[in-house]
Amino acid sequence: MMRYPVASHLCQHSVLPVLWILAILVEIAVAEYHKKIKEAFEVFDHEANNTVDVREIGTIVRSLGCCPSEGQLHDLLAEVEEEEPTGYIRFEKFLPVMTKVLLERRYRPSPEDTLLRAFEVLDPSKRGFLTKEELIKYMTEEGEPFSQEEMEEMLSAAIDPESNSIHYKDYIAMMVVDDS
Repeated sequence: MMRYPVASHLCQHSVLPVLWILAILVEIAVAEYHKKIKEAFEVFDHEANNTVDVREIGTIVRSLGCCPSEGQLHDLLAEVEEEEPTGYIRFEKFLPVMTKVLLERRYRPSPEDTLLRAFEVLDPSKRGFLTKEELIKYMTEEGEPFSQEEMEEMLSAAIDPESNSIHYKDYIAMMVVDDS
């Protein structure tokens, strides 16, 4: 004896197709992520042997739209490194871990307004820019300090060579990842 025949009918005839469609959409998303991960990995696979130097993983992860902290990157490396570290990461170990990161939308970049507020805190006089020296001081002495390599990478992208400063609204616009 069914108390809710309409609900029962919907469960049998509507929910299963919806779940089936969702499963197909997840499969498509996973296939797209696999393609992007493979393309990013191959850029640094100089020997064409499905391995990359462990030092390139941060660049690969960031090229996929993720912005992990150094601590998060260290944890990610621990997941993909061999039990006996070789200095290289194998694609077979990297692919499932990175796929999961992308599916879970981990290490997402900060929203544009949050970045702007952060820069404005560093610019109390609201000039709209920070000098190279100010930026270096903040990025190497406050919070989680940037490494020398990270600092050089940021400076090369952020600093206007004519004024030797960072116009942070322009920099934020360049940094923000388009999710569409």
